[in-house]
Amino acid sequence: MALCAYLVAVVNRSSFSALGSVAQEHFSAEATTLSSFVVLQLVVYAACQIPVGVCLDRFGASWVVTVGLAAMSLGQLTLGATTSIPLAIAARVVMGMGDACIFTSVVRLIAEWFTPRQMPMVSQATGLVGQTGQLLAIAPLAGLVGAVGWFAGFAGLAAAGAVALVLVALILRDGPGVGTLLERVTGRNRTARPQAPRETAGTGTLVITDALPVIGPGSSGVLPALRSLLRRSGVRLAFWIHFSTKFSADSFLLLWGMPFLTGGLGYSFGVAAGVLNTAVFASMAAALLAGPLLARVARHRVWLAFSGVVLTLAAWSVLLLWPGDAPAWLAGVAAMSTGIGVPLSMIAFDVVRSHAPRQQLGVATGLVNMGGFIGALIAILLIGVVLDLQGSGTPETYAAVPFKTAMAVQVPLWLLGMVMILLERPRARRDLERHRRRS
Repeated sequence: MALCAYLVAVVNRSSFSALGSVAQEHFSAEATTLSSFVVLQLVVYAACQIPVGVCLDRFGASWVVTVGLAAMSLGQLTLGATTSIPLAIAARVVMGMGDACIFTSVVRLIAEWFTPRQMPMVSQATGLVGQTGQLLAIAPLAGLVGAVGWFAGFAGLAAAGAVALVLVALILRDGPGVGTLLERVTGRNRTARPQAPRETAGTGTLVITDALPVIGPGSSGVLPALRSLLRRSGVRLAFWIHFSTKFSADSFLLLWGMPFLTGGLGYSFGVAAGVLNTAVFASMAAALLAGPLLARVARHRVWLAFSGVVLTLAAWSVLLLWPGDAPAWLAGVAAMSTGIGVPLSMIAFDVVRSHAPRQQLGVATGLVNMGGFIGALIAILLIGVVLDLQGSGTPETYAAVPFKTAMAVQVPLWLLGMVMILLERPRARRDLERHRRRS
């Protein structure tokens, strides 16, 4: 049921994937304004990760997921009903708040229901479901909006969120032996928090437990917990892994992919949609391979993520430096490398589970999940700003050279992430070895 909620969340988050130009015409917006729709949503998403983590540690995943779905449905319904830019931006902010509740909750549920050996496989299956949502948000959603209109299309998304909300309240359990949300509200089962599962011997995964809970009796408080987590090199490493592997996929699939391919490279909508779908299918195929692989070679998971970043940087460098309009197959290669980054970003959550104290896992997961979305909001905003500065900020003025220049703002972000991974990895390994010796 949590995966169903995550699927709905990804479709909602990605609703501008193939509708960027349509949204510009609907709201009569320039590139920077269009960027602000997604950027503000991602800013709110990132800013809410710590509060969401605290709520997870206090109330459990089912409460948080239910609130998130309600907020996303309200935001989509408002977005479909208005042509006012300020109101539409406010609706995206509400959606960002709801979206922030879903994925971190799913990651927490994985830790409650599965053993460390199973977690990499389940994490990749979760990413696979998310990519299915990305796929639904490209051609099917664009076709739906084209067939029934802007309001009806977004009202349909809101209705899907409402259905998922009811199912979550009826079915989702925070852990073994815990009542559903409906059972707890009606008093039929008052167990509100799952018990910590026992670690499975021989998994090769060490979970650190030496910390106070973030909230409740004898707690450390949120700010001391954050300072403690940020002092852990493994948590910082997980943040930069998520930052490096995730931001380009989000900036490409959430907003700028379709405008870049159609307005910048001159492809038809069908070809551009095919390239976007290539990114999604590559992500899904990589998720199927990454789960079993990571279960076997967990010690090399950081290098696997780093190699994916290098591959993405190389493919995009060739695409952006190609003279004139690049062939569709080359854009497809860049899209494939971008899509592979999504399952690789899940490695960050395997890393943080090894380095963060269990009592602070909700906050730690939210902190790490901020990485890719902070990178994405920076990239999305800068691309829009660079397009406007070149006088190419509307569909009528899109051109290859200005768009390639704008998309090149991603390069420094990849380089930053790679440097930080190389710096933090040896520190994280030393910290884990010291803890293992003390244990």
